[in-house]
Amino acid sequence: MSQKPLVSRLLDVMEQDILPLTAKGVSAGNKVFGAAILRKSDLSLVIAETNNELENPLWHGEVHTLKRFYELGERPATSDLIFLSTHEPCTMCMSAITWAGFDNFYYFFSHEDSRDAFAIPHDLKILKEVFGLEPGGYRRSNSFWNSFWTADLIAVSEAPLKQQLLAQSDRIKSVYAALSDRYQSTKSDNDIPLN
Repeated sequence: MSQKPLVSRLLDVMEQDILPLTAKGVSAGNKVFGAAILRKSDLSLVIAETNNELENPLWHGEVHTLKRFYELGERPATSDLIFLSTHEPCTMCMSAITWAGFDNFYYFFSHEDSRDAFAIPHDLKILKEVFGLEPGGYRRSNSFWNSFWTADLIAVSEAPLKQQLLAQSDRIKSVYAALSDRYQSTKSDNDIPLN
């Protein structure tokens, strides 16, 4: 596998690996969140997954990905891996990523996007009600991990790569908007506690 710039590879994994799984999950009634784990050494995919809250309300995209990762027979050490989340992880998912030993996570959509563009405000409400934190109030760099928003990585990319990344980002956002509309139109049909 040729070495691509990290942000380019992260967007490829979202578009080619996570999104197809998420489309199937949304068709079943799950939310639009997904995640993937990649090797730091060559950015190859270890596993991609999506939300499976219909089976268990704890199977958010990130936690379900970790569950499936730990079901692998042999797996790399988390210190050798990158954690990619489609959406900025909620407090439960951040904790799971931390407990699993990852020293990083990358995300595409922010908490505010989850609230505003996807009409799923629970992450910010839990941050505020349980932890007393405003949006973005957690430490993105701490003794456990560093987190990175792909939009920031795209912003510092140089042309012509930056234009390619912005176009790919727009494609991804468009597909997620359609999946979100589908989820919102059918969510009353399921019994996910916080939908």
